Amino acid sequence: MTKPILKQNYHQPEQSTLSKKERAMVDRRANLLGPAYKLFYEKPIHFVRGEDVWLYDSAGNQYLDAYNNVPSVGHCHPHVVEALSTQAAILNTHTRYLHEGILEYAEHLLSTYPDHLDHLMMTLSGSEANDLAYRIAKYHTGGTGVIVTNIAYHGGTDAIAAISPNLGEHVDLGGHVRTVAAPDMYRGDKDVGRALAQDTRNAIHDLRRHGIKPAMMIVDTIFSTDGIFGDPAGFLQETVELLQKEGILFVADEVQLGFGRSGDTWWGFQRHEIEPDIVTMGKAMGGGHPMAGLVIRHELLAQLSKSRYFNTTGGNPVSCAVGKAVLEVIEQENLIENAGAVGNYLQQGLRTLSERHEIIGDVRGSGLFIGVELVRDRNSREPASEEAMRIVNECREKRLLLSTAGIYSNVLKIRPPLTFSQGHADQFLQILDEVLTET
Repeated sequence: MTKPILKQNYHQPEQSTLSKKERAMVDRRANLLGPAYKLFYEKPIHFVRGEDVWLYDSAGNQYLDAYNNVPSVGHCHPHVVEALSTQAAILNTHTRYLHEGILEYAEHLLSTYPDHLDHLMMTLSGSEANDLAYRIAKYHTGGTGVIVTNIAYHGGTDAIAAISPNLGEHVDLGGHVRTVAAPDMYRGDKDVGRALAQDTRNAIHDLRRHGIKPAMMIVDTIFSTDGIFGDPAGFLQETVELLQKEGILFVADEVQLGFGRSGDTWWGFQRHEIEPDIVTMGKAMGGGHPMAGLVIRHELLAQLSKSRYFNTTGGNPVSCAVGKAVLEVIEQENLIENAGAVGNYLQQGLRTLSERHEIIGDVRGSGLFIGVELVRDRNSREPASEEAMRIVNECREKRLLLSTAGIYSNVLKIRPPLTFSQGHADQFLQILDEVLTET
C-alpha cells in the first residue's frame, strides 16, 4: 500500500511560476514569519477581497471558494460586518464586567443544543476550546488518558498537539494517547459502529493496562482529517454508550461540522442521536471573526469552579455581537436547509462525474462537507495521492479552491460557505470535470 502522505496540500512555492512581486512577498514572509508558516498551492494566491462564495486576487481575478469553512455564512456577510463595526464603535472589553451581549448570545446559542448542555464557556480558537475540554475532563475523572482517531487534528496548543496525530511524525503523541481507526466504510469494516466501539474498548484496556486512567475520547464528528466519514448516521451510539458505562467523557469536536454544515441538524453529533458531555466549537462560530468555545453539562464544572476560568478576549462584546449575527443569518437565510439541498445536489453531480472518470472511487459526506476519494484503480483502491495534489493545483489555476484530506491525502475536501447555491455547484462540477478530463 502507498505510504501515507500527510499534509501534502502544503507546498514550497515553485518560484519560477511566480511574478516578481509574488516572489518578493514569499521571501519577505519567510524572513518575517519563519518556516513553520506554510502556503497552499504550488503557486500561492494573493487574495485582497472576499464576498459571499468568492475570493478576489490582487489582479481582480475571481475564485470560487469551495474550501474555506470559516466564513460559514459567506465572506464579509453584510449583517455580520454591520454587527462587528457597530459594537466595535461602542465598547469592547472582557467578561469580568456585566454586559448583555454575552448573555443574549449564550441564550441564543444554547437554544440550538439539547437541554443537558446548559453552560457556555468562551475562547478564541478551537485549539483553546479543546484544551479547556481536556482540562475539565482531567479534573472530573482524575485521569489523563485520551482516545482519538488515527490521523485526527484537534488543535495546536501543547496539550492538544499531543493528541493530534495529523500533525505528523515531528510532533510526538503523548504516552497517554491511544488512537483508533476512523470509521471508513470504503476501505475498512462496513459495520463501522461495531468496529469503532471495539477499537475503543481495546484502547481503554490498553490505557489501563499501562496504569493510565482514561479521561476522555474526542472525535471530530465528520472525521474530516481522517478522510470525511459521516455515515451511516447513528454509528457513534455504541461507542458513546461504552464510554458512559466506563466513566469516560465523550467530547464532540464540532469545530469543522458545527453550525449547520451537515445540512440536517445544527450539530454533527445530533445526526447520531447521542448526548456528548462536552461540545467544542470554533471556525464557523464567528463567520470569519476569531471566536470559539464549548458547551457542557453543568455538573462537570464542579472541580473547575474551585479555581477559576478567564479568557481575556474570549466572549468580548464585539465577538458576541458577531456570533449572534452569524446565528441570525443561518436562521433567517435557511442555511441549514440550503446546505442539505445543495450538498445532496453536489454529491449527485459528483457521482455522475464518477461514471466518466475512473479516478473517482468514492463520494461521501453530509451537507456541504463532502469528500471525493481518488484512486488509481477501483479494484485495488490504490490511493491516487499525487494525482489528487495535481488536481487541486489545476483547479486552482481554473480559479476553484479545494484541498485534500485522509491518511493518503487522496480525498478532495469540499466545504464551501453555507450560501453555496446549485448554480455554484454546477460551476464547481464543470471545472472539476474539465480538470479530470485533462488529468
